[in-house]
Amino acid sequence: MAPAVPKHDVPYPVETQPAPVTKPHAEKGPGEGRLAIIIDDMGTSVEEARSLADIGVPLTFSIIPGLHSSREVASFAASKGIETMIHMPMQSQGWPQRRLEANGLLLSMDDAAVTDRVEEFVREIPTAVGANNHMGSEYTEHEEKMRVVLGVLKSRGLFFVDSVTTAKTTGLRLAREMGVKSARRNVFLDNEQNAAYIRGQLNQAVRVAQKTGAGIAIGHPHPATISALTALLPELGKQGITLVPASRLVR
Repeated sequence: MAPAVPKHDVPYPVETQPAPVTKPHAEKGPGEGRLAIIIDDMGTSVEEARSLADIGVPLTFSIIPGLHSSREVASFAASKGIETMIHMPMQSQGWPQRRLEANGLLLSMDDAAVTDRVEEFVREIPTAVGANNHMGSEYTEHEEKMRVVLGVLKSRGLFFVDSVTTAKTTGLRLAREMGVKSARRNVFLDNEQNAAYIRGQLNQAVRVAQKTGAGIAIGHPHPATISALTALLPELGKQGITLVPASRLVR
């Protein structure tokens, strides 16, 4: 049985700290670019998943294991050909005052317990092709703990996208050292949930993709985000942007 999780009657806080943008894997020329948009915190509502699928562009759903609709959202995504990832809950700075799912990865857990928990995540969302961290501003700074997580992902053939919730994350560097296909988030789209802010952040992601050839943006299934993406994403082709699943930008 999946561990109990908190009720999701309020949006998750988004952990962000300034971090340098690094060049993702790219194949496009100047002025054009590929952009992957990962929708985090999926698994509370199939209706959110339907609304995002209705946009009709490639997106990647990152699903938190253990939520009441996680399996249903994963099945829905598979039926629509939408790529899925595991959104792994990890200890944040300020925990336990800062809320975290009961199945989250904690620094106090031994390696065997971490391995078992990540294996549980994979079994719950078997369609996932990769994973990224949910929260984790504390956990991802600890190389020895991240090594265990990445070891499971490698054994399962899953890639890792570092959400970069702390500038001191060891995730991407360690993944590259261990031979795990990986990338990092460039832009968070919706730290503020209003249309103007989300448009500005999406424009920033577009600029990254145009300048470097590729970029990764992360958003969440908030009503304001879904509304903004519905209006904006179908128009990105006019700016030379090709929307792709996250798996296309890992290396």
